[in-house]
Amino acid sequence: MSSFVFFFIPTLIFLGLVLPLWLALYYASKWRTSKGLSEEEKQTLDAAMVEIQRLESRIETLETILDAEQPDWHTKNSAE
Repeated sequence: MSSFVFFFIPTLIFLGLVLPLWLALYYASKWRTSKGLSEEEKQTLDAAMVEIQRLESRIETLETILDAEQPDWHTKNSAE
């Protein structure tokens, strides 16, 4: 009987206290590390930002050309 109690009580304490805490901390740390962007996602985002800046510059250039050729183009299009 004493050997049964000798193994049963530590096993019960481990399963009741240590294991749940261990699992909770393990998955909390996994969640924290996966919360950010991966390197591939960061590179894709940087490439998209460069493309957006290029397109914004192109739109500004086109608007400048339209302003020079037809000064009232913006008021015509905004009234429609």
